Amino acid sequence: MRRRLSCRLSFWGSAGGAAWVLTGIAACSKQAADQPATAAAAVDTQHVTLTDEQAKAIQVGAVQDRSFVVEKQAVGSIDFDANLAVAVFTPYPGRIIKAYADLGDQVVKGQVLYTIESPDFLQAESNAIGAQAMLDQTRSALDRAKKLYASQGIDQNDYETAVANEQSADGALKAARAALLIFGKTPAEIDAIIAKRQVEPALVIRSPLTGAVTARNAAPGLLEQPGGLPAPYAIADTNTLWLLADVTEEDSPAFAVGQELQVSVTAYPDRVFKGKVDAVGANVDPITHRVTVRSEIHDPSHALRAGMLANFVIRTGEPLHSPAVPMNGVVREGDGTMSVWVTTDRRQFERRTVKIGLQQGNYDQVLDGLQSGELVALDGAIFLSNIAFGGPT
Repeated sequence: MRRRLSCRLSFWGSAGGAAWVLTGIAACSKQAADQPATAAAAVDTQHVTLTDEQAKAIQVGAVQDRSFVVEKQAVGSIDFDANLAVAVFTPYPGRIIKAYADLGDQVVKGQVLYTIESPDFLQAESNAIGAQAMLDQTRSALDRAKKLYASQGIDQNDYETAVANEQSADGALKAARAALLIFGKTPAEIDAIIAKRQVEPALVIRSPLTGAVTARNAAPGLLEQPGGLPAPYAIADTNTLWLLADVTEEDSPAFAVGQELQVSVTAYPDRVFKGKVDAVGANVDPITHRVTVRSEIHDPSHALRAGMLANFVIRTGEPLHSPAVPMNGVVREGDGTMSVWVTTDRRQFERRTVKIGLQQGNYDQVLDGLQSGELVALDGAIFLSNIAFGGPT
């Protein structure tokens, strides 16, 4: 308790009494001037001694060694695995006849997505049919030329001309069939077109992989161009996704392939997704000055969705073993320093400045100022600081 200055004076009516009063007032003034300095000098901010009643309110515990994981935090997003995602364009210009798959549908490799009416496709079919007819004709002519040449009915030049015509027709047919393969036709389907001598009006566009329809921009009547954005369909294998963390430029040297990471998203606040770093970006974004760190995660339940914002915790080193104090035992002082209250008898406490490192699991890593086994105040540490600095208790 701070002491209050008390000075009692009696007033005397005589001149001598008045002089005595003035002398007393001067003494009181001197006492008032000296009292604050004396009180300030008596304050000990480094040590506190508690009464029995006060000691009951202070929880004391021993400093113990704990393992602190060396990790970095970053923000990022979820995205499709670019190796298992594709935009399905039409190979040639044409008008969409029908769209079969809808957004979110699961499709298998080879399943029809949409059909298109393409003049180029019709021309390619016609070329294949004509090339087959030309090959049949030249082969028949070559057979006759062989017989005539054997009986000397024609000269060698005519025979060689027939051979060249047959070879040229054969090459033209192979080229025509290759064009139809580019349109997505199988060899069996090409054989059927040629055998029937009948063109198919619709060019069928199939899914190149098994996955989900992640985007659909196809509608009957739309004119599509090869490579024209947006693509009529986008397909991705959603069983595997990429976790893309954007780490700061200054932290980027700490990341390497193989490091473990944990990911959380707001859609599942109580769930943690785990993975390992499989790629670290080779360039720094010139605008954000961040580097992309990528991990692959298998998500057969399809809980995650591309575009989700995510928080990343990436382990960048081996665990560190250090003395640790629960966070409630560390007090941030007014000058910004961190301190703990050390005791040996649970009654007398000494304030000690410490250097704090990592904070994990409600524990502070102590880099300097404490040794394992020492007793420190836990609950009630701030109470001791208030006593030491004369604050409210």
